[in-house]
Amino acid sequence: MSINFNNGKWLNAPVNASEDETSLTITTDAKTDFWRETHYGFTRDTGHFLGFSSADGFTATIRIQGEFRTLYDQAGLMVRIDEKRWVKTGVEFTDGELFLSTVITDGKSDWSVSQPFKELEDFYIRITLAKGAMRIQASRDGSFWPLLRLAPFPIADRYEVGPTACTPERSGLTVRFSEFEIGPATTKDLHDLT
Repeated sequence: MSINFNNGKWLNAPVNASEDETSLTITTDAKTDFWRETHYGFTRDTGHFLGFSSADGFTATIRIQGEFRTLYDQAGLMVRIDEKRWVKTGVEFTDGELFLSTVITDGKSDWSVSQPFKELEDFYIRITLAKGAMRIQASRDGSFWPLLRLAPFPIADRYEVGPTACTPERSGLTVRFSEFEIGPATTKDLHDLT
């Protein structure tokens, strides 16, 4: 089911955002981030997130477009229970390149990056969450979906799901989100990449 961006609830709304039924464009504020403790020793819960409520057993897909140029520039999808249990996945600029990045947080954050394709200024992210298992996939064209991560994630009555963007080292990243859908969890085999 297509999601109307007007119906979301902001956590840390950016100063500049424009949403309508089919798209959301934001420009990030300074020093925005989501992270908990691991390696860096700090906790940040200041990133931009537009959440939509969902029960367990869903697949969420979104298209992300932007020009990511500064260390830790990032945008993608977030699934959130509360400030200690959340996932953010999408593009992140690190070590001079764009990577597909996933941070899973259950008390403390972990971080993984991969690069199944390098064209990451216009791409799709898909998250399937059902019965404590989260499948994260990405696509260049919305048709072929390489797996990024399969991980456990806490079971909850409700989740908040939606677009997120952060710029820990600056402000002024403009990101456009579109083609956002949340529907029943896919029943496709793990190795079916369509």
